[in-house]
Amino acid sequence: MTRRAPRLSSRRVPGASASSPCTAPAVGGRGGALPSESPSRRRVGLPFTPPGSGAEEAARRARGPMGWRRAGRSHAPWSASGAGRGRRSGKAIMKKPRTAVRSRHRKQASRQEGREKRVLSSSQVKPPTPNGLARRQEEVVLQASVSPYHLFRGTAEVRAFRENLLRWYDREKRDLPWRRRAEGEVDLDRRAYAVWVSEVMLQQTQVATVIDYYTRWMQKWPTLQDLASASLEGVNQLWAGLGYYSRGRRLHEGARKVVEELGGHVPRTAETLQQLLPGVGRYTAGAIASIAFGQATGVVDGNVVRVLCRVRAIGADSSSALVSQHLWSLAQQLVDPTRPGDLNQAAMELGATVCTPQHPRCSQCPVRSLCRAHQRVEREQLLASRSLPGSPDVEECAPGSGQCRLCAPPSEPWDPTLGVTNFPRKASRKPPREECSATCVLEQPRAVGGPRILLVQRPNSGLLAGLWEFPSVTTEPSGQRQRQALLRELQRWAGPLPATRLRHLGQVVHTFSHIKLTYEVYGLALEGETPVTTAPPGARWLTREEFHTAAVSTAMKKVFRVYEGRRPGACKGSKRSPVSAPSSWKKPSPGQQLLDSFFRPHIPRDAPSLNSTAQ
Repeated sequence: MTRRAPRLSSRRVPGASASSPCTAPAVGGRGGALPSESPSRRRVGLPFTPPGSGAEEAARRARGPMGWRRAGRSHAPWSASGAGRGRRSGKAIMKKPRTAVRSRHRKQASRQEGREKRVLSSSQVKPPTPNGLARRQEEVVLQASVSPYHLFRGTAEVRAFRENLLRWYDREKRDLPWRRRAEGEVDLDRRAYAVWVSEVMLQQTQVATVIDYYTRWMQKWPTLQDLASASLEGVNQLWAGLGYYSRGRRLHEGARKVVEELGGHVPRTAETLQQLLPGVGRYTAGAIASIAFGQATGVVDGNVVRVLCRVRAIGADSSSALVSQHLWSLAQQLVDPTRPGDLNQAAMELGATVCTPQHPRCSQCPVRSLCRAHQRVEREQLLASRSLPGSPDVEECAPGSGQCRLCAPPSEPWDPTLGVTNFPRKASRKPPREECSATCVLEQPRAVGGPRILLVQRPNSGLLAGLWEFPSVTTEPSGQRQRQALLRELQRWAGPLPATRLRHLGQVVHTFSHIKLTYEVYGLALEGETPVTTAPPGARWLTREEFHTAAVSTAMKKVFRVYEGRRPGACKGSKRSPVSAPSSWKKPSPGQQLLDSFFRPHIPRDAPSLNSTAQ
């Protein structure tokens, strides 16, 4: 009789037959897996380590006394494709692919993982991310200490969540360009690139804004090779106005690394994506791996945080390490092994369109029957209407001792007027620090070929790295020293200048993610001087048309509108800057029109000031 490998102590799920393989781990009493998952995935969602290999001994040492596998993912060539599912008694049963396309994708993923292993052995790899053994050990400890109220009741509840959410997604999902491109792309690297670009652009940016940028980006650089051969200047130019400019720079760096160091192939797993590609964190890596390569790995973004906190009534600070770790654990438990990318996108879609921050549409939510926040609201409504005697039977958190670490603190009790928006708890944000900068639009009205304005390039690191701006200096809020410092900066780029013509025009307040920057806007026109045709390194004289297509930040566009509104000859009484549109412009898309309307300020004649928040 073949001796079985050690198994996790378990209990049978209620309703399961004696022959059913569905069991739930004894630790925490929750979180069983579906019958379609292999025993190894039922333990911790990891691929099988083949017997007789060196990795088997390491895996055996990593297992606890009850057979719980705590080690990180195996790097066996077939681990990314899921071919190790269906293992019994330490033997691997290789299932035949349903289609030739799936078989070809698995072979590509297998060959690519071999390349990744060779690259990972080089000295150029980033330090290992905090996953693997340490992360699994933390998840075990967390699950054991969490109240069952904040967990899913094993197989049946997880299956219901998956099926309801995917059925809704298939019916209601939005038609977005990156989804069409990924779904219709057979080549794995091109599919991963399409997903990668969209996920980077969507960070901290609304879908309506991203659509136009994504379309123009993919038209200009349809492949990784095209992006790798592009200049950083061109990348910054297309990214201008999208905000968080380091995203575009890192995307460009990542494309170059894939082409120059990885043979043109994108890493196939979340772990290697995060380790090998600059600017790719845990969320982006999981999104690419699940959507493009079908890896069963969960993702957690702002939308998923909101959905999971409401579904499992998690009222503690969602930005804390404890809550974040628990949310990632729930996301991994919920991800569908057969449709991981769709499940992840469905959860994000639900948070973006139904389970919204301020006005959730609970009546249209496909998982409201599983939502603890919704159950709490219904209970409150029943008690208020007195339609039923006594208290309705609704489960509540009952920790063994002390205050539950995932519930809201006693100082922040349930507010009946907020309903489900009691979750998640809004973390206290540190206000942005305030800074002041003096900037000047220096113009040659009579330059050859038309008026020209001076732009200088920012350093290659730090805020707005590599973008172009009007000459600026960081100064105190006001005073004569500000003018003197700005004049010195102007003369450094343009030589001697008529200081008496330097005019203060107004003020622009622009808020970045961590800085509230006030620009004191000045203007200086070189009317009688001999036109300058050259500029020192790091500076350029541009026409107005060139300015509108240059890699400049949103803040500089606002500064230029103030200058245009106050320069001599501007249309009196006009609420809009008299900037003529270049003849080469086409009618912008609806998304771009919305973006332009946001950046078009009303400038009072007596005290021009723009106060708005950056995207």
